[in-house]
Amino acid sequence: MSPAPALVVIPTYQERATLPGTLARLRAAVPAAHALVVDDASPDGTGDWAEAAAAEDPYVHVLHRAGKEGLGPAYLAGFAWGLERGYEVLVEMDADASHRPEQLPGLLEAVRRGADLAIGSRWVPGGRVHDWPLRRLVLSRGANLYVRAALGLRVADATAGFRAYRSGLLTELVGQDVASQGYCFQVDMTRRARAAGAVIREVPIDFDERTEGASKMSSAIVREALVKVTSWGLARRAQQLLGLLH
Repeated sequence: MSPAPALVVIPTYQERATLPGTLARLRAAVPAAHALVVDDASPDGTGDWAEAAAAEDPYVHVLHRAGKEGLGPAYLAGFAWGLERGYEVLVEMDADASHRPEQLPGLLEAVRRGADLAIGSRWVPGGRVHDWPLRRLVLSRGANLYVRAALGLRVADATAGFRAYRSGLLTELVGQDVASQGYCFQVDMTRRARAAGAVIREVPIDFDERTEGASKMSSAIVREALVKVTSWGLARRAQQLLGLLH
């Protein structure tokens, strides 16, 4: 069977309670899309459930990894799998339905209209978050303000994890040394896309707090993002100063 135009990459670790509902909603919202579950050897049987689902549905695929290695490496493995098979658009989406599968058509339409990267944004007009505590709101808003200031990115939601890449751009990006492990991966890919001259569009989405399972956000992830964004920002400033001296 030839590949569908779009592949939705869904990393999982301990998402047995959330994945079935998310996958059902995705298949209903965009029936032509394929889904790739990238499971990091979840002890709760997520990978086994995904295998059973794939056996019943030819549009569902599973990639098993040896252990928990982080969000960034999971996506890179999924992207490599999809690019090898000729998918035209590759999508990032969470397993816990915090990203509404019903809003994926908006991202795909943005790519169809010329975007190389379409970002599902919480912080553009029309974007919303639901049931978030104040701490999460402040953290996300503050992180994106810091990213814009440090890196000069004119993107309202560079940390967003619901996004669609045109395969040509993604082929260029995955050939680079993308080393970010956690949610900093999204910032890294966004800044690299901008440096590559990509057309980036933000599409307003609703972001829902998960109702089942445990969040993967941790202090280590926040620290990684702070350290890396700061180092990238300092390198950018140094390049600007060198440019003024020459």
